[in-house]
Amino acid sequence: MVDLFPSKNAMEHKTHLRRLGLFDAKVPRFTSYPPANRFSGDIDVATTQSWLTATPHGSEVSLYIHIPFCRRLCYFCACRTQGTKTDAPLERYVRTLIAEIDTVRDQLPVDVTVRRLHFGGGTPTLLSPDYLTALLDALHGSFGLDDLDEFSVEIDPTEVDKARIDVLARYGMNRASLGVQDFDPRVQKAIGREQGFDTTRATVDLLAEAGVDEVNIDLLYGLPFQTMGSLEKTIDQVLQLNASRLALYGYAHVPWVSKRQVVIPFEALPDPETRFDLFERAQKLLLGQGYLQVGIDHFARPHDGLARAMIDRRLARSFQGYTDDRVPRLIGLGASSISKYPEGYVQNQPATAMYQGMIEAGRLAAARGVVLTPEDCARGALIEQLMCYFDASLSALHDPYPAANQWLAHLADEYPEAIDFGGDRLSLRRWARPLVRVMAAQLGQTRTTPDTYSAAI
Repeated sequence: MVDLFPSKNAMEHKTHLRRLGLFDAKVPRFTSYPPANRFSGDIDVATTQSWLTATPHGSEVSLYIHIPFCRRLCYFCACRTQGTKTDAPLERYVRTLIAEIDTVRDQLPVDVTVRRLHFGGGTPTLLSPDYLTALLDALHGSFGLDDLDEFSVEIDPTEVDKARIDVLARYGMNRASLGVQDFDPRVQKAIGREQGFDTTRATVDLLAEAGVDEVNIDLLYGLPFQTMGSLEKTIDQVLQLNASRLALYGYAHVPWVSKRQVVIPFEALPDPETRFDLFERAQKLLLGQGYLQVGIDHFARPHDGLARAMIDRRLARSFQGYTDDRVPRLIGLGASSISKYPEGYVQNQPATAMYQGMIEAGRLAAARGVVLTPEDCARGALIEQLMCYFDASLSALHDPYPAANQWLAHLADEYPEAIDFGGDRLSLRRWARPLVRVMAAQLGQTRTTPDTYSAAI
């Protein structure tokens, strides 16, 4: 794998990126198009029901289960979560999830097949073995889990044990995603995520004993008090865990979205150019150890499904980041979960109490969403190509769209030194790849303001 800046012109390239606005830009992450802040209340329960019932016989679907509860609320996190010191809220939540599973299943053809199952949160492993068993029994009884290609679970190493892992493995878990963020004690204290390396390694060992060898590790750069030396040490420790897949996300400081982030000392955050240097250093370390870079922030061993999907151009973007899951229907279950259908996106009621009330009344819990127009589909497909491969081709569009060539041509005119354009195909030069989110925002006609999105780098 070639380094991002392989030539003697590295400083010149960084100067170009500065001039083109990389270090000042605030743009979406484009895990969906349109972005979630364009969802509206026009998408309701009736719309969602119509999309579910329109699912053709014999369809394959993926399921996402959201568990919003955590024992501790990490300061850096902008996910929809809530703290609980006891298991009291979990029993009702699991009962509600089981009721939602039944309600959703009743809207679908009898012969749908579930190919992917993902437990996210929050902290899914906060659920006791009994609650996990009840939930998985319900999923298996309603959908059947025998044909799963992948069952992945987000795991907090400080909130899991052998009994929970054994239950998940018994029902087919074959990939685990472990949050690490950073192993430096000072950084951990500043972000409210104290988690030792030995604790994390013990969890990886438990997973291996249960037959789960595919492990993802989530890391963050741009954290308070993070330095080149501390990040290098974290990378060195992470490499000892031999994960098949790593995510290296830029910390998104958005206190207007996540109020708990006000606890993080702003003055301790690295500036955008330092963030860039931190990512570049981590990138070089990971590439040097045989990982392949996948898109803007993922790294995978050559055998991993994500790496193979990148090589075969089967990569996709979802609310979980990069994925090799190309199933057209992702059904989200639980408070705040997001579903994707060919017709559009829909998000469940984010407030847990309101979500539970809707489900317990026998209704779906849809709160907002967006209908995809042909133009949305075309722009979204081109943005996904850019985010996955740093190029975009009109020939890859599912349905031709008359103005698509003009969109690419306009982007090429905006960045003539950064883009190669051949009329129906656009490609970013290697040094310009960090600009991909900025370019995607232009391609998506996304209005950006400083208090709307996170930093582009």
